[in-house]
Amino acid sequence: QVEVVESGGGSVQAGGSLTLTCTASGNIYNGRMGWFRQGPGKEREGVASITPGGRTEYADSVKGRFTISRDAVKATVSLQMDSLKSEDSAMYYCAADFRTWTRDITSLTTQDYPCWGQGTRVTVSS
Repeated sequence: QVEVVESGGGSVQAGGSLTLTCTASGNIYNGRMGWFRQGPGKEREGVASITPGGRTEYADSVKGRFTISRDAVKATVSLQMDSLKSEDSAMYYCAADFRTWTRDITSLTTQDYPCWGQGTRVTVSS
């Protein structure tokens, strides 16, 4: 069982920035990693994805504002969130997929990730 843990959530004013960090008990560089979010009364949606080879994909709503990246030294995957808007407020989840036959394709689909963290809350006030 892979353990996924998120950190870095908090409260920020609109226009501000936050960085979320994800660690996993598996070798994070061997997995497809994704960030998802779920706002009140909404379905969980994909935000960003990164493959072991460094391919990235972003939801249209966050393109140009959010950046997903890996840190080789810290063995973490981060989501840098800039120019935050009130509509970015949500519980943010990190997800991992270490299956060798799927991990080299980016995905923003929840069903493509077998391993999930508990989430970290982001609140953006206007």
